[in-house]
Amino acid sequence: MHNWSSTIRISGTVITMMALVMTAGCETTSDWLHGRKTADADDIVLSAPDVSQYINELYALASGDPATQAEIYADAEAAAMLTPGASTELRYALVVATPGHSESDSAKGQSLLRDVLAQKEMMNSAEIELATIYLSNVEARYVLETEAQRLRGESSRAATTEEAAIAQRIARVETENRQLRESLADAEAKLEAITSIERSIREQSEN
Repeated sequence: MHNWSSTIRISGTVITMMALVMTAGCETTSDWLHGRKTADADDIVLSAPDVSQYINELYALASGDPATQAEIYADAEAAAMLTPGASTELRYALVVATPGHSESDSAKGQSLLRDVLAQKEMMNSAEIELATIYLSNVEARYVLETEAQRLRGESSRAATTEEAAIAQRIARVETENRQLRESLADAEAKLEAITSIERSIREQSEN
């Protein structure tokens, strides 16, 4: 069943990133309109897609059903493998780094995003900003996931230790009960033997 609370949370992350990138993009556009040269003014990447294409796909990935998510992942992976380049590799890295689908991988996403950011000369400013924001987000999420995993491990070990202690206590009680039953049976046997001897003595006295 589709987890709507997870989808809303993930979609919120994508929308927040979109707002941040658009804000940064607006500042760059304002500089250009006022004749101020930006840091990327001499590095225009003509083949790079508009950043909204990335955002739209990430939103579809976050809000889509498993079949849609699998299709988006497969397409992004194939594009990165068949036509490697900054844009296709960024697209694949963003998909891998996005939570909420079966192929999501925070550790791998970080690595892919760092590799993409190592070739900034092949990216436009909006792509660099999107990759940087996403990398920061996935790094923070990875820290939380690692800590949660550690806590789950500790909890599991504590539960296992507690279960072992309980099992030992149960075994000890069962052993004590068995010993008590054996002692009781032995005492009963001795009492029966004494009673039999006393009966035999009385019978002999009467005769």
